[in-house]
Amino acid sequence: MTALPGVDVEALERWLDGACPGLRSGPLDGAVIAGGKSNLTYRITDGTRTWALRRPPLAHVLPTAHDMAREFRVITALHGTDVPVPGPVAFCADVTVMGAPFYLMQFVDGLVLDGAEILARVDAAVARRCCEKLVDTLVALHRHSPDGLGLADFGRPNGFLARQVRRWSAQWQASQTSPRAELDRVVERLTATLPEQGVPTVVHGDYRLTNVLFGPDLTEIAAVVDWEMATIGDPLTDVGLLVVYQTLAAEGNFVMPHLSPQRGFLAPGQFVARYAAGSGCDLSRLPWYVAFGYFKLAVVAEGIHHRFLQGATVGEGFADFGPAVPELLDAAARCLDEE
Repeated sequence: MTALPGVDVEALERWLDGACPGLRSGPLDGAVIAGGKSNLTYRITDGTRTWALRRPPLAHVLPTAHDMAREFRVITALHGTDVPVPGPVAFCADVTVMGAPFYLMQFVDGLVLDGAEILARVDAAVARRCCEKLVDTLVALHRHSPDGLGLADFGRPNGFLARQVRRWSAQWQASQTSPRAELDRVVERLTATLPEQGVPTVVHGDYRLTNVLFGPDLTEIAAVVDWEMATIGDPLTDVGLLVVYQTLAAEGNFVMPHLSPQRGFLAPGQFVARYAAGSGCDLSRLPWYVAFGYFKLAVVAEGIHHRFLQGATVGEGFADFGPAVPELLDAAARCLDEE
């Protein structure tokens, strides 16, 4: 057995034998899957089958964040639809097993567009197709009625945008490593200029090219992953944040690999145009949603920076998050100026 930070393998074996008798055929072993900077993902195998295990961070877990039960519920609801997700296996709410709730899902052996070796295989035509698949899958997600998925009570759509601004502001207060007046100014401006909400849908909450797994030939999305922020709300929050991520990707910024239009990846405006054509949504207030996306990502980055300073992160690439926070807040302010 390999020692895994955050996973007691023997306790996992005992729990799995009780939750899914006969599922495993041998001792469990595993490894941390690199890439995520919030919830932790592990590859778990019994030598015959392979699963993915998801659990919250090892420290600084905020009260309303990192909800494993919600994440498991949404992939269970979407499994078998036209939105590809890993198959759910079992959820554990008993914190005595692992120190936190966690769940197992089927392991999807897909490709993430985040490493030099994989990106070397991606020519301009493949890059464009991957981006188009990403947008089309988001349109498909937003077409689903929450009621039809059995998720009518998964969120509170009334007052969603105002509540999101308040929630992320509170998350900042719980995570901040140093006060920032620019954060307060962004919150004030977001609150004063709230758009009229769109028809509520399931929103992913962190939708981007590096949160999907592509099949081996890069023609289809094999699974959308990292549903920890999913809820029922305004679908344009997903679009605004996607614009943020692709803007950062075009620059090769800290949180995204370099996925520039010069290499065939769609520019942010092309993402927006394809989503508008597929969804028919009014995107006239999109700059507000992009500003909110920058603000939200700044809060997430501050939380990751907080855990990094505590020495409670697993893996590499965490040192860049703290310095990025003021840059993200400045970008949010610029988007609000466009409004």
